[in-house]
Amino acid sequence: MNPARRLRHIAEYAGFRLLGAIIGAIPLELASRWSGAGWRRIAPRLRRHQRALANLAQAFPEKTPAERERIALGMWDNLGRTFAEFFHLSQIIAEDRLRFEQPGEVAALRARGALVVCAPHLGNWEILGAAARVVGLAPAGVYQALTNPLVDRYISALRAPLYPGGLMAKSPRAAKAMLRYARSGGCVSFLADQREGRGVAAPFFGRPAPSTPFPALIARAADAPLIAARVMRLEGVRFALAIEEIAVPRTADRDADVAAATCALQAAFEAMIRKAPEQWMWAHRRWD
Repeated sequence: MNPARRLRHIAEYAGFRLLGAIIGAIPLELASRWSGAGWRRIAPRLRRHQRALANLAQAFPEKTPAERERIALGMWDNLGRTFAEFFHLSQIIAEDRLRFEQPGEVAALRARGALVVCAPHLGNWEILGAAARVVGLAPAGVYQALTNPLVDRYISALRAPLYPGGLMAKSPRAAKAMLRYARSGGCVSFLADQREGRGVAAPFFGRPAPSTPFPALIARAADAPLIAARVMRLEGVRFALAIEEIAVPRTADRDADVAAATCALQAAFEAMIRKAPEQWMWAHRRWD
């Protein structure tokens, strides 16, 4: 690494740690509200806001520009809140701010053995690992590594306690480890709504969206249930979790089975997002 890049990484890391310390010192509800308001005010000036509006126009052609603008502003507010809440995760978990919409079904997951649990970036997705632990699961997770290795290590250290089965950066090695863990009867967890260049072209809001086939592949290979989960924001810093089991075909044609399950998973995500479109990340490059 050249000296200039290293200095930039150190400066970014120091700034991030300082910001985290400040946010962590502010009461949870206040930090969440202030951060949401700040993002709502600043983010519309950035280029990604126009990408969000363009994606919303494709997804909701029936809505007016003013309605799509309101959704985009709500998205920034939710992202700002989620950012601040990241530094208060232990408090959120300790104060029981998560409601299970299907408590019996969620608790029954413990008896299912191996599980593949997937979620979209909806509401506060960081809480998914905590929700799994609440019902007695020991999830393993995969995340997308950041370009700044210092910030990446810091954020991973904060997330790691939520994933007692292990938390690994996305890589071929991580994929093999997740498959082994599922085959041993463990629970693996993914955020599976982002673009995957060589993935399955799954229909998503009326357009083919390259989607990761890996959750369906693991579920099929480990003979495990594939679960779509979402953590939706309620009022303030309170959330509701709901789950839905996705059918995984198991025929002689593995590729067709994986593609079908991947499409079904993305369809479930779309239905979840339609219930609260302002809580999903429309600014991502999801389709092209």
